[in-house]
Amino acid sequence: MKVGVAGLGAMGSALAARLMEVGHEVFVWNRSAEKAKPLQDAGAKVATSPAALVASCEAVLTILTDGAAIEQVYNGPNGLLSGDVKGKLLIEMSTVAPKVETDLAPKVRAKGASFVECPVGGSTTPARKGQLLGLMGADDADAERARPLLEQMCRKVEHCGKVGAGSAMKLAINLPLMVAWQAYGEAFAIARSVGWDAKRLVDLFNESNGGNKALNSRAEMIAKLLDGQDPGATTFSIANGVKDLRTMVTAGEALGAEMLATKAALAGFEEAVRSGEGGSDGAAMTAFWSSRKKK
Repeated sequence: MKVGVAGLGAMGSALAARLMEVGHEVFVWNRSAEKAKPLQDAGAKVATSPAALVASCEAVLTILTDGAAIEQVYNGPNGLLSGDVKGKLLIEMSTVAPKVETDLAPKVRAKGASFVECPVGGSTTPARKGQLLGLMGADDADAERARPLLEQMCRKVEHCGKVGAGSAMKLAINLPLMVAWQAYGEAFAIARSVGWDAKRLVDLFNESNGGNKALNSRAEMIAKLLDGQDPGATTFSIANGVKDLRTMVTAGEALGAEMLATKAALAGFEEAVRSGEGGSDGAAMTAFWSSRKKK
């Protein structure tokens, strides 16, 4: 299948590489063209605009920064919807508020294309291995059309309901993890006073009820962070955590929920960004807050 990917951040690039690996003819577009070069070198074709991208493909995935970027890529002068998209499949995979997706869906359908939202759980490593968790929101017929493609990127694709349901579930699933990174930083601030080395400390947490899957999978990274060593590549940045936490607060409050823990975690993430840690992995919150002194 000819598949397009618009948005070549860490996740978009990983998904494009995965699609090439499983045999699709992949076309890519990114606002900053230099990000397409590694994929072009690997065999992807580079489109000059979103409109050119969708004209070349049967299906297009978009994984973008926020609602403003989605608006521009879909509805801009050379956007995906500026030309003939009748019969195409558009799969929107960004982590945004449900309203962004529910506002976009009728615009896509009015042009004769199918629309599916499917934000994913997981980072770049599972993306490359086809091991993400897909959280799909779509009408039944569109969901079944998109499923075979999504299953090549995901270990499980959960049809959450109509458009908007996938985004709501993605925010809900990510929320405890974001709060946990802040909590681990504060917990380690207490636990490190005992004087244990970092690996022993992280291993104990993983053996306790306070551990979670993310802590376990990033145990080596976190031990290095606590020891002040190079932790390796960032898979999900603190800056992206700020964006997602703000979206979670907005989405929750729109439903009348009190988002106390989320707001506290957001304040912690924002402080880390102000301190120059925005590009660090979200797991670096454990080291930042365990060593930061109260002002």
